[in-house]
Amino acid sequence: MPNALNETTADGLERLCKPRERFIAAPSLPGIERMEASFFGNMFTPHRHDTYALGITLQGIQTFNYRGSSRVSQPGNVIVLHPDELHDGGAGTDDGLRYRMLYLEPAVLRRGLGSDMASLPFVTNPVVSDPKLAATLASVLSHLDQNVDPLLLDQFISDIAEGLARHANGPVKPSGLLAIDRMERARQYLEAHFDRPVQSRELEDVTGLDRYRLIRQFRACFATTPYRYLMMRRLQKARVLIAQNHPLVDIAGDTGFADQSHLNRHFKRAFGVTPGRWAELTCEKSH
Repeated sequence: MPNALNETTADGLERLCKPRERFIAAPSLPGIERMEASFFGNMFTPHRHDTYALGITLQGIQTFNYRGSSRVSQPGNVIVLHPDELHDGGAGTDDGLRYRMLYLEPAVLRRGLGSDMASLPFVTNPVVSDPKLAATLASVLSHLDQNVDPLLLDQFISDIAEGLARHANGPVKPSGLLAIDRMERARQYLEAHFDRPVQSRELEDVTGLDRYRLIRQFRACFATTPYRYLMMRRLQKARVLIAQNHPLVDIAGDTGFADQSHLNRHFKRAFGVTPGRWAELTCEKSH
């Protein structure tokens, strides 16, 4: 599996971006982001995503702090980070690091788990050796310069749900009294209005739940709060505009932030680097 990924990179992706330190983003998929990163030293300060972060170490030693412990991943290992868990990241040796990562929104994973499942799978060990899970990830990470066939994407979501459930700390529990349909309506409302402040009363109107029960149920469904979910949608849009070379001051206004400093603070908390550093390391693919 790692050899297949290496061959793909050697045949195509290396020509897309010459510097040795870089991020390469793949074409976007619904609820899924894919990227490759190559760098030296400690790149990412502590930060947290609202997605699952699933990846494969390709070259070098990958080090990061996660849930109070220092972790190490070697080539071929699979990395599984749960949403909203604080972590950092860097290269463990002077030879540098190269890996590929997939960011999966919990709402997408929930489709693969089935609507009757409430709890999201929590994998206690963030570094696992699992050839089957690695092959599943490779099915969509091997060709970052290509789109993914829709049927393969559906299969991938199902297989990832199965793989994460297999490694989860305890069984994935039935939904019981969890209002999944109402939470999905809240999530869609936040998606549609990400670029402006959303009031709790709006979500109360959408779901029919009081704001505190709504927050608890939203977290149970999607592993984050409505506020964090809204903020991450803004930051994802900011990354798209950065890749299109928009000025950062304009990006801040276009994505609902008060000013560029406000954008900088939240961007670094979410991704571990500043927007300016992200722009330096991102190579937009051209054909």
